Amino acid sequence: MSKTEQPANICAIDASTNSLAFCMYSYKSLQQHGKILFEGNNIYEKIQDAARKTKALFDYYNLVDAIVIEHTVFMNSPKTAADLALVQGGILGGTAMSAAPIKIIGRVSPITWQNYLGNKKLSKEEQLQIRSVNPGKSLSWYKSYERDFRKKRTIKLLEIAYDKKIEDYDVADAAGIGHWAINNWEKAVKFDKE
Repeated sequence: MSKTEQPANICAIDASTNSLAFCMYSYKSLQQHGKILFEGNNIYEKIQDAARKTKALFDYYNLVDAIVIEHTVFMNSPKTAADLALVQGGILGGTAMSAAPIKIIGRVSPITWQNYLGNKKLSKEEQLQIRSVNPGKSLSWYKSYERDFRKKRTIKLLEIAYDKKIEDYDVADAAGIGHWAINNWEKAVKFDKE
């Protein structure tokens, strides 16, 4: 298989410090989806759990040829970014130990797949509309409302694309990652020289 040839079975992953949401695509068709919760009293226990559960996931779905994971980006908290990077390492370690013949790992930034799906950041006009309909709220309330609005929009867009109802926001994000990946395969697996 060449480096840019798209494999038949791809798993898209949206990871957090507490869970792994996944969507399995076979020949560009969304087949299975779900979410695995990590357990542990601290980040290192969660990493171990993530590795074990990811191995079990890909022992079960052992025909997966490639994965595409949402790339870790720094938003507001260095600790959260570092913890997420650690968990993703645990996930990739679990993948490597599994029975699945995964030879390709791709990545995508959140804004890239969201824009591709048609779910761009809210415009100033949309933000002002939200504030005029909901006056007097705190800045954190507006940010939370905007995030929720975009998550619901992702779900609607994917329901149209795949005729599947996905209600979990993280699983919907995994589906969005997968939708982008199957339509932009060469970008998903192309890495700049780092």
